Amino acid sequence: MPFSDYKTALVTGASSGIGAAIVERFCREGLEVHALARSADALKQLAERTGCIPHAIDVTDRPALAKLAGEIEFDILVNNAGVDRPKKFLDADEGDIDLLVDVNLRAVLHLCRLVAPGMASRDRGHIVNISSIAGNYNFGGNSIYHASKAGVAMLSNQLRLDLYGKRVRVTEICPGRVATDIFNHVHGNDPSIRERFIDGFELPQASDIAEAIAFAVAAPVAMNIGHMEITPTLQVMGGLQTTKPQSPYIRAGSPAGASA
Repeated sequence: MPFSDYKTALVTGASSGIGAAIVERFCREGLEVHALARSADALKQLAERTGCIPHAIDVTDRPALAKLAGEIEFDILVNNAGVDRPKKFLDADEGDIDLLVDVNLRAVLHLCRLVAPGMASRDRGHIVNISSIAGNYNFGGNSIYHASKAGVAMLSNQLRLDLYGKRVRVTEICPGRVATDIFNHVHGNDPSIRERFIDGFELPQASDIAEAIAFAVAAPVAMNIGHMEITPTLQVMGGLQTTKPQSPYIRAGSPAGASA
């Protein structure tokens, strides 16, 4: 559907990185773009640069989200906000689980709940859920993040079923490594972090992800681009690992010291 068929867009996690790039890209199309994030200062700078409408709201603030969705009919919703606390699940604590589920999954569910019915009634709209390759592939030390992003992937599939028969499209964007500041937010603002994740790698930029989303949104109305996996050319997922036992296996109930 051409951008001209849409008037308003809501982008979460909009203060920096991919979110800010999406806001900039949508504003260039003449949309009324509502940028939502926690950082009021960063949103103010973004608004001055792009003309977007800033909303300093945490995506876990359900009453504030409901108020905003009740005041404005959004034609495009981009669920971009996300957090991570990378660690093995054996080391996870209650706060890790609550934070990642609240931001990465529960907020997405509630925003879709608030916005999708209006799109369906108007027979027009586009929901873009930004998940991650972590929702489809496994790599160590990120179990809660993987689980929350897999939930977003399944939600995207289910939304298409629930919106069947309506001209409301759902696109899931699954980025791999992208050159943004997320690694500093997650691992600490230290030069070694940038060297570990960014410097020397050929990576997509935040603007590249925004262009991919613009492509999906601008596609003909008869076409839904449902799933886009965007990774560096020099990044692959998967692999095979085999480890040796840390201690001899002792069958339960065997005498101490007996071999299995």
